[in-house]
Amino acid sequence: MPEIKGVFSQARRLDQVEGMAREAIALMLDIDPHSFDVEVEPDLPQEVSRARKARSALRKAEESAEEATVTAARALLAKGYTVRDAGALLGISPQRVSQLAPKKAAASAGKTGKGGKGSKGGKGGKGAFKQDQESAAA
Repeated sequence: MPEIKGVFSQARRLDQVEGMAREAIALMLDIDPHSFDVEVEPDLPQEVSRARKARSALRKAEESAEEATVTAARALLAKGYTVRDAGALLGISPQRVSQLAPKKAAASAGKTGKGGKGSKGGKGGKGAFKQDQESAAA
C-alpha cells in the first residue's frame, strides 16, 4: 500500500489480499474497515496479460461467429432451404439450426416447396399405392 507509509500486510492467496489490506489500513488510520474502497492491482507477468487479452479476443470472436450463424441460418430458411440443408451448409446440426432460427422462419421455409415436407408428393405415397392396387384388383 504505497499511498500510506508504514502500512504493510501479507496474504497467502490473491483472494485474501483485499481483506488483509483493508484490515491493515483500518488499524493504521484507526477507521472503520468498510469506510473506504480497496482496489487490488496485482503485478502480472507479461504472459498473463497476453493470455487475458487473447481470451477476451476469443470471446468477442465467438460472439461474432454466433451472430453471423444466426443471421445465416435465418436467411437460408427464408430462402427455402430445409433445416437439415442449412445445418450442413453452416457446419452445425439441424437441431442447432432449429434453436437459432425462429419458428416463423422455419414454418415459412417449409411452405416454399424446396425439398421440405411442404413439397409435392408429401404423404401420398402409400395411399396412392393402395388405391392403385385396389383399382387393379377391380
